Amino acid sequence: MQDIEPYYNWRELYDSSKDQRSPFYGREYSEFEYSNTIYNYYIHPQWDEFGSSTLYLKVLFVDYDLRFAIIEFIGEWNDAINNDIMILKRDVIEAMMREGINKFMLIGAGMTKFLKTKVG
Repeated sequence: MQDIEPYYNWRELYDSSKDQRSPFYGREYSEFEYSNTIYNYYIHPQWDEFGSSTLYLKVLFVDYDLRFAIIEFIGEWNDAINNDIMILKRDVIEAMMREGINKFMLIGAGMTKFLKTKVG
């Protein structure tokens, strides 16, 4: 699992750690020090922690003029125990909405089932 890293081809276009409007502004990443885990499996250090012990994310791209963000996930939604959707909404989505973002593309395995139950 530690070899799975966020999609990196966006890095030359957008870096959330350098975006002053991003909830992840100022974060520093290590390519060598693995510290975050999902179910005792280390994950690549480029993933961003947002308060869930089973789900991590990476904001791949944000366009403030077109008001959209692309977010990639790794891990597992665990609303029954951790209330991941509330943490994500409060700490990431609402912070981005305050900056004018109102459209979100969410990418990750298992997302189809989640979106059907939460949205549809």
